[in-house]
Amino acid sequence: MEEKNSAIKTLCPIARSEAVVGDRWTVLILRELFMHSHRFEEIQAQTGGTPQMVAARLKKLAEDGLVERRRYTERPPRYEYHLTEKGEAFYPVILALRAWGETWCKLPDEGRAINYLHRTCGKPTGLGPVCEGCGQTLRRDDLIPDPSPAYQAERQARWEAFKALS
Repeated sequence: MEEKNSAIKTLCPIARSEAVVGDRWTVLILRELFMHSHRFEEIQAQTGGTPQMVAARLKKLAEDGLVERRRYTERPPRYEYHLTEKGEAFYPVILALRAWGETWCKLPDEGRAINYLHRTCGKPTGLGPVCEGCGQTLRRDDLIPDPSPAYQAERQARWEAFKALS
């Protein structure tokens, strides 16, 4: 709590932003929400976080107004997690992290984990934040994901490993 309080005491928008989304687990949870993983188990499986860590981060994201819980069953009560307008506004940051990671954190022969097609123009988007084909600003709803087979296999393996432990 000390870190958040000190961030509020500054006018620095980076310090304030970091107080909300400044750890690896929070960013990975947001990645999963942007990839349409809404259920706790999906988020936990794909981030590799413990149940306690995922629950704590989701609770904080809800308190900070980036995520809302929606009940999808009554008995037992189960919830899905969805981005709010404030959460959706984080998408350009996810795109920037993706572009930086694809450019600087991978071997050249690995290829992109996900390529996107732009619904508007039908062309590959590149790494954003604007479409290489038409120059429009990229919005998540305008993107058609095309995960590489290797990335699909990696995600499937994480899900299978998670289910085997459950």
